[in-house]
Amino acid sequence: MILSRSIQNLILILFSLTVTGNYFVSGQSPESTIVTSLKTDYYTNPLGIDNLSPRFSWIIEAGRQNTVQKAWQIQVASSRHSLEAGDLIWDTEKVNSDISIHHSYSGPELQSGQRYYWRVRIWDNHENVSSWSEISFWEMGLLEIDDWQALWIEPDLDEDPEKSGPAPMLRSEFEASKIIVSARAYVTSHGLYEMYINDRRVGNELFTPGWTSYNNRLQYQTFDITRHLKSGINAVAVYLGDGWYRGFIGWGDQRNYYGNKLALLAQIEITYEDGSKEIFKTDEHWKSSTGPILKSDIYNGETYDARLEKTGWTMPGYDDSNWKGVILTDHGKDKLIAREGPSVLKIQELKPVDIFTTPEGDRVVDMGQNMIGWIRLQVHGPSGTRVTLRHAEVLDKDGNFYTDNLRAADQTNTYILKGGKVEVWEPRFTFQGFRYVTVEGFPGELSLDNLTGVVIHSEMEPTGHFQSSHSLVNQLQHNIVWGQKGNFLEVPTDCPQRDERMGWTGDIQVFANTANINMNTAAFLTKWLGDLEADQNEAGSVPHVVPHVLGKNHYGSAGWADAALIVPWSLYRYYGDTGILEKQYESMKAWVNYMRMRAASNEKTYLWNIDHSFGDWLSYSTSSNAHYPGAYTDFHMIGTMYFAHSTDLLRRTAGILGKVDDVIEYTGLFENIKYAFRNEYLTPGGRVMSDTQTSYLLALAFDLLPEDLKPLAVERLVTDVQNRRHLTTGFLGTPLLNPVLSRYGHHETAYGLLIRESHPSWLYPVTMGATTIWERWDGIKPDGEFQSAGMNSFNHYAYGAIGEWLYENVSGIKPLSPAYKKIAIEPMPGGGLSHARSIINSIHGRIESSWEFQENQFTLLVEIPANTSARVTLPHANIDDITVNGESPEGYPAITDIVKVGENVLLRLGSGIYTFAYNSEELVDIAGIEDQGPSPIFSLDYTIGELLAFRESREILYRHLPVLTSSPWLSQVMGFTLKQGIHNLPPEFMVPESVLNQIESEFRKITNN
Repeated sequence: MILSRSIQNLILILFSLTVTGNYFVSGQSPESTIVTSLKTDYYTNPLGIDNLSPRFSWIIEAGRQNTVQKAWQIQVASSRHSLEAGDLIWDTEKVNSDISIHHSYSGPELQSGQRYYWRVRIWDNHENVSSWSEISFWEMGLLEIDDWQALWIEPDLDEDPEKSGPAPMLRSEFEASKIIVSARAYVTSHGLYEMYINDRRVGNELFTPGWTSYNNRLQYQTFDITRHLKSGINAVAVYLGDGWYRGFIGWGDQRNYYGNKLALLAQIEITYEDGSKEIFKTDEHWKSSTGPILKSDIYNGETYDARLEKTGWTMPGYDDSNWKGVILTDHGKDKLIAREGPSVLKIQELKPVDIFTTPEGDRVVDMGQNMIGWIRLQVHGPSGTRVTLRHAEVLDKDGNFYTDNLRAADQTNTYILKGGKVEVWEPRFTFQGFRYVTVEGFPGELSLDNLTGVVIHSEMEPTGHFQSSHSLVNQLQHNIVWGQKGNFLEVPTDCPQRDERMGWTGDIQVFANTANINMNTAAFLTKWLGDLEADQNEAGSVPHVVPHVLGKNHYGSAGWADAALIVPWSLYRYYGDTGILEKQYESMKAWVNYMRMRAASNEKTYLWNIDHSFGDWLSYSTSSNAHYPGAYTDFHMIGTMYFAHSTDLLRRTAGILGKVDDVIEYTGLFENIKYAFRNEYLTPGGRVMSDTQTSYLLALAFDLLPEDLKPLAVERLVTDVQNRRHLTTGFLGTPLLNPVLSRYGHHETAYGLLIRESHPSWLYPVTMGATTIWERWDGIKPDGEFQSAGMNSFNHYAYGAIGEWLYENVSGIKPLSPAYKKIAIEPMPGGGLSHARSIINSIHGRIESSWEFQENQFTLLVEIPANTSARVTLPHANIDDITVNGESPEGYPAITDIVKVGENVLLRLGSGIYTFAYNSEELVDIAGIEDQGPSPIFSLDYTIGELLAFRESREILYRHLPVLTSSPWLSQVMGFTLKQGIHNLPPEFMVPESVLNQIESEFRKITNN
């Protein structure tokens, strides 16, 4: 059988494999097995952790199909040399197990500041023993309060805490008297800090120490500063910023939520060549002053006067005799924790795409993408020139700069020139959410080269990519990912631009599954859940936002507070992390018990119907029919539904953790809630109260209906969607809509919602030029008018939860067991798509499902990582018609089972790369594929998402850009043109201009043919 050219190229270019029963990675023996990607608590070589039982994970790359780990061995030592010499601290010896993730250290007690080195090897089912892995390490932080000798210091400056003022500067000098072997800095602050040693910035992290529930948990960072120091006199200098600690946060000009004085705690530990150690620390000898940062606030931006720079203040010998002193304070050290979440970093840079003047006369720069971060300004002009940058997400219908939706957030940065030469500046302690920038006061002619967009967010490895033959759906995927990038900075915020930017629990609980597929969010969400538990009140209620900054009455909304269970359960599903379930169990239990207490306090026990709820937030209705209740779903019914769902998750969690008594207790509670729900809200005919799409979705998704009434409820749901020809769901209903429709076999209806372009729909914002997900279905109306300015964000990720369905239903990759140890590949063609592809870099390795139609032939390429297995469903197929890698599937060595089930063929197979192909006219009809007509005239001006939608251009990209097109980073550039996308990627994706010229040449050949 002849495979399609695209599949041939994909196999040849991306995977360097042979398809004769065994495959190999380029440069790897067909028989070899290697261990790679060693992680300690989700990090590569972490510095300064305080987990006394760190957990180890690795990925296996195998040269043979159907490879499974049969045993493993971990060794730990105090140095590389000791590890290689066999002088070990801990040796597990050979352990018979196929588990390759989350193995806890259980050797001798770990010591403060000590670095530990580890390696692993495995035995597989083909009687191979791998070589030892590359050596990895982790380093402990300061584990005891007594390890901290540093003192808390506050700058002794006159400040007005009611407004943003000049950023404090702190400095000190110390002498290192001997030859330095190693040095560490342990640093935290009230507010934000940026440290320099001998004029060299310490680390590349932004917004340290991060945002936690400061009253309960304060992170510190550990830095290797060995190369910063020298024998002799050294200078240490620190900027402080208001940040979340005392800057504007929440609403109503709220400031100083955690305190009104900034402070620093820093400890430098030096180890000398002779083995001796010395500590330098914050103490009464430090000095304080202010300088060029005149104000800095997260909402309102930063003002910097370069004329006030203090040249040399970060270097030894600087004259600080006119500086003021510091105040010693006793803030305690009992709430200090080592860094838990990933650092905020500069992730990538964007070049602007256009400069224009609006009808109102503003000079505006278009970055081409709604982004989070700031503008790096390059400018040359006279001293004292004031350049002001204002930021906005959208233009109004007349093309003017629109900022009403920012509410009280200024989002304005101002730079005052020093003069004399070209100056380059970017802010330190603020960030903006924007696509458009007005530039005021710029000296000379403004060009695109004067501005660079610096994209920032918490460091999370991209792990998921989805593409299809529908260019608008590809743009939707791009928007989903950029919505996540724009809101995963320290905490999962609702939006990154207006005076809010808080960790709304409802948003993340609906988006968690999609988030965990798109990026490795395990450490990010683990840290945030620690803050959720810290901010729960004594009764167990969960605040609306975490960290909690809204006051004592903002707790306990159904569908929001349930993030306490839904988010850890999602982490367990995608990362196999029972540790997060153990860590959060008491928090999970406390929230369920709070709901139980509130439900028992009314006259109808097990119905939670007495408290405030946000309900199905921003649900949508266009009907003026008096007989139609709109999209409103009864808030109290939603409360009871989530009470049931969280109880269900708690009983399942208890089972995983072996808490038998709790399984019995909460299983009984779950059944009682279901019984009460049915009596109160369900009719004998299968109608759920409110009769809205969301009412049926929650009832079906949460398993609240008796089996005999589920078909009737599904019918009412489908009928409502088909009659209205659009969704009416809000934040709680929308994530469940397509998954529930597909679960009950209504794929065509689900696809109809996906590809709908008029509002309300996922693609409507795309047709309106969106580059991120909107807060409201009609943030910009068809006539160009805006929704209410008081709540109209254009970067809000909640509705991006459709991404889970794209991965798990359209391309069909689902975890059959946690962490994709067992995988389902169940592609669901439809919606007229001729192609869909997903890549998921799971904790076990790379998974892919890529399907394509070419005439009547359906081809499915599948990649299954080593140490996992898969169940593959080939839709509307016959066993006799199928080939796998050009051979008959029967007797194929890596396929352990093949059977016809209804209209489909089901196969079970081990790891490897497989291409299945067969003809099926019935599947073509079901998919609704129509002739696309002649291909367009391709050019480099097409977006990457548009180029991926057509087979001819897709093949060219696969051939010339194999690194990018096999990477999850691909989703992050699908909305850019090819030239933009290449330049907006990290350096590892660097593409020579000659390659772009080759691609353009091949586009011309297609056109000419």
